[in-house]
Amino acid sequence: MTADDWRRELTSLVGRGREAYGDDATREALASALAGLTAPPPGPEPLRPDRPVLGVDACALGWVGLLLGPDGRPTVHVAPTIFGLLQLVRENAEPAVVAIDIPIGLPDRGTRRADVEARRQLRGKASSVFSTPTRSALEAATYEEARAANLAATGGASSVSAQAYALAAKILDVDTWIRGGPGADVIEVHPELSFARMAGAPLLAPKRTEEGARARREVLLAHGLAVPGWFTGGGFAEDDLLDAAAAAWTAARHDMGVSESYPSDPEVFSDQVPAAIRV
Repeated sequence: MTADDWRRELTSLVGRGREAYGDDATREALASALAGLTAPPPGPEPLRPDRPVLGVDACALGWVGLLLGPDGRPTVHVAPTIFGLLQLVRENAEPAVVAIDIPIGLPDRGTRRADVEARRQLRGKASSVFSTPTRSALEAATYEEARAANLAATGGASSVSAQAYALAAKILDVDTWIRGGPGADVIEVHPELSFARMAGAPLLAPKRTEEGARARREVLLAHGLAVPGWFTGGGFAEDDLLDAAAAAWTAARHDMGVSESYPSDPEVFSDQVPAAIRV
């Protein structure tokens, strides 16, 4: 019997009891039965940052953001561009910190220390951190041109993964927005690093599986962040929403002044944008 079957049977049973014995007798019988049940343990206090913060993750529609404010009630927003997302969010609140799961600070050549150090923290999940392509590779018109550009910029040391190049438009979207003055403290995060810090170790279950989604929701809830329910058709997947929630958790830590930086001394390339992953 499923939970839904049990609820239907119980509703039917209560209805028959009311017809046969009346409301008072039925109520007393239910109260007596429920008295033996152990009350669930109290949940953690909701995470309530002093100021609104926003966690952002890329999704099929563009960007999904989870806004968390002093009331501890997260709200979800989605838009095709990062600029559009912030416009939408600012109709309700002005986020003090925006934490985004996307590379910020693009290398001219070689690899970023941020990516290398993040991998070291994610034993068993290091592959979730891809190497950020060079700016010339991201600006290339085709994947083949991007591969060639990255090889040239790194002295033949590395090409560009298909996963990284697929995000080129979104990486450049954020890059343009940041260099134009975002009007908030913007930080780069990596959700798997945030989840690992919350759980005390990397979460090894893949995020797109039922087990992985449940583990991530449980970790977020243990830290006071009850993620809103997810439904199909919203332009984003459940793992996108959970990643945005993890980003919001790090944004709250950053606003409190307790976030950590990888590397501790951010790199700065020709774009003059500090490159570091926060947790």
